[in-house]
Amino acid sequence: MRINTVLARSISDTRGYPTIETILTAGSFSATASIPSGKSTGTHEAFELRDADGGVTRAIENVNDEIAHALVGRDFDSIDELDAFLIQLDGTKNKSRLGANAILSVSIAAMRLSALMENIPLWDAIAKRTGTTQQAPRLYVNVINGGVHADFRLPFQEYILVVEGNTNEALPIAHEAFTKLGELLRTHDTDVPMGDEGGYAPTFDTLEQPFELLASLVAEYPGTSIALDAAASELFHNGAYQLLGKSYSADELLAFYRELVERFPLHSIEDPFDEDSVTDFIRLTAMLEDFSTPLGAKKVLVVGDDLTVTNPVRISQAMKYKEINAVLIKPNQIGTVRETILAVQETYTADCKVIASHRSGETDDTFIADFARGIGAHGIKAGGFGQKERLEKYDRLLAIEREAETR
Repeated sequence: MRINTVLARSISDTRGYPTIETILTAGSFSATASIPSGKSTGTHEAFELRDADGGVTRAIENVNDEIAHALVGRDFDSIDELDAFLIQLDGTKNKSRLGANAILSVSIAAMRLSALMENIPLWDAIAKRTGTTQQAPRLYVNVINGGVHADFRLPFQEYILVVEGNTNEALPIAHEAFTKLGELLRTHDTDVPMGDEGGYAPTFDTLEQPFELLASLVAEYPGTSIALDAAASELFHNGAYQLLGKSYSADELLAFYRELVERFPLHSIEDPFDEDSVTDFIRLTAMLEDFSTPLGAKKVLVVGDDLTVTNPVRISQAMKYKEINAVLIKPNQIGTVRETILAVQETYTADCKVIASHRSGETDDTFIADFARGIGAHGIKAGGFGQKERLEKYDRLLAIEREAETR
């Protein structure tokens, strides 16, 4: 591959904040990538380069100047070689010099460009590069937003409806359930705003009420269950977890999760403790392994996000000590497609699940849909149905399914 031109510019994400979009050309081919941004971020993530006022002028300059000058006219034998070149060009451990957002915009655009040049769908190119078998991911629909995504109207960050099956079967169920949930919430409060990720943002008096409501919804729709993203690092202050005005110790929060699993149809719990509370992750994962309830045994996934930040080294460590049994994958946490793929491969080596994820500040880029399908992810988090940027990812999943049927 020989890159002819590299051009970056600023666009707005779903929150109205600036982010970076990059266009690469090679011969007659052109590919574009725009990069999302997270509000709830792990301290171990790769560095997102921002100006003092929150803009991305420096990141854009890095793409248009140093990266463009280094790439244009250079021949690369593979996309892996190009990604390795970008990492070396930055020269820092966490991509703090050029910016992970700047680097990833080039890396994803190059991945798209490569697929176009091979004349194969992006998801197929990703599957070949990763060495995975593509499949439709479960839909993890963020139906209720809390935490930093909804000004802490609820303590936990995401209350999720998990829908099994192929996308063309699961998506209509998810839409119907989302609409029904809105109707139920409006009987509770006529003015229910939307959160950052396109889900409803209500308030409740107790921790249990959202789960009770979602459990009633799950009972109406076979093949559905509940997932929780606690984002507990955001709740951890002065050695305790703050939920609805009450302090919880790690032991008390562990007991609460046990109660949730006993009472409700829970599929997974993400980031249940602070990102550095490794021992507590280990305790919860051990407790939920083939957990027995009055309804029978079930395995609830414990998902690492802030704990692992799509970093192959951190994932390897977490798997070694059985801190988790599933990993959330977000390309902008690590900064190149190649490193994201290595994170996926590391997770699969440990026989654990992968869930691909968007971010709270999204764009209309649908790369994560192709990525989830290509790596054969257990699930995909693409948000609620209250924003077009989230809907576009679900629409892309449908289009991919049609493409896959004809190959």
